[in-house]
Amino acid sequence: MPRSRQPEYNEAMGRQPAIVLYVLVMVAVIVTVDVLFLRHHVWWRLASNVGIVLVFGTVYLSFLKHRPPFSG
Repeated sequence: MPRSRQPEYNEAMGRQPAIVLYVLVMVAVIVTVDVLFLRHHVWWRLASNVGIVLVFGTVYLSFLKHRPPFSG
């Protein structure tokens, strides 16, 4: 009888839910700012949304993105 193979743990599989949660938090922040503060200001809303995405992107690239160890 063949043994059942257990899938190997892949680090990317564990990171994907964290990235999805991070994106959901970003969307929640954007919607909250839009609804509470900038409902009738289209250009301010667009500028703030771009700014929020840039801040979240910078934080992700600076602190959360997996970097391989230095091999030099």
